[in-house]
Amino acid sequence: MSLDYRQLGSTGTRVSELCFGTWRFGRRTGDVLETDESQAHDLLDTFAELGGNFIDTANVYGDPNGTSEEYIGNWLAERDREDYVVASKVYFGFDDENPNGRGLSRTHIRNQIEGTLDRLDTDYLDLYYIHRWDENTPIEETLQTLNRLVEDGKVNYLGASTMAAWQLTKALWKSDVHDYARFDVTQPLFHPGYYEDVKEYLDVCGDQDIAVCPYSPLAGGFMTGKYERADPDDPTKYVAPDGARGAFDERFERFYVSERGWHVLDEIRAVSDEVDASPAQVSLRWLMDYPEATVVPIIGARTEEQMRENVGAADVDLSDDQWERIMNARYEEDDTVWGH
Repeated sequence: MSLDYRQLGSTGTRVSELCFGTWRFGRRTGDVLETDESQAHDLLDTFAELGGNFIDTANVYGDPNGTSEEYIGNWLAERDREDYVVASKVYFGFDDENPNGRGLSRTHIRNQIEGTLDRLDTDYLDLYYIHRWDENTPIEETLQTLNRLVEDGKVNYLGASTMAAWQLTKALWKSDVHDYARFDVTQPLFHPGYYEDVKEYLDVCGDQDIAVCPYSPLAGGFMTGKYERADPDDPTKYVAPDGARGAFDERFERFYVSERGWHVLDEIRAVSDEVDASPAQVSLRWLMDYPEATVVPIIGARTEEQMRENVGAADVDLSDDQWERIMNARYEEDDTVWGH
């Protein structure tokens, strides 16, 4: 079992077909430290052993901010930096006491890139995302600043996380008009139960040959099949295993649980039986086989066992019919989308 590599959109860089997301590194949920540095390094070791070279983090991951980047930087210090494709992000508040400590202004971006590079112990980032759209900063200012980072060799490629399709289109147009480096990668919320909501966004990515690296590709664990429905008349009622995200994260129900999700999960379970794979593997493979754009899901394993299971998606083969069955499970007989 080993990951293959694919071209990152229209760039010249090749990445493993799954990316390792590190938002749990140093993260505290209540009094619980989800992944400490020793565990983080073990997970990174396993990912690299399985052929993974694509690592995703952000300046605000961990408690305090920047802890995830520090964990990765300490791990990279013992390895050849050029063997890995490392992505980080900027936008969210890093210093709440600083009135310029958030957003996509020239001031904030320049301050944050230096901190990110220092914590990662590297001279450059392979990929730098804007974490969100900034309503308070002209996109021209943001793009001009990011372009300079590319020109200075501090960043190789630019990416954009969650935003509306029109915002992504506007940013691409501004980049083309002003001859700035453009966004080559996007990072939307996208999983098998969540498609119509991002269809226009994905259409832009497909048309412009932009790579898509979905976060929460397993819907926070919902698409792994470990949750069971508790009430046939209420899709928000479920039974969660002890320690699972749905047992303690109040956002889980709002973000991931819906009538549509249960219908899609039922089909994923049926397909997983047919191909002798887990629902998690089938869910990831469904994204990896998306026909309209290069899709590299970001996995967020908490254990080495989960990591190996997720990477096993690389060995799963879905037929066109199986892929379409999962896609069509979100629709009722009259072609309307199942609601909440």
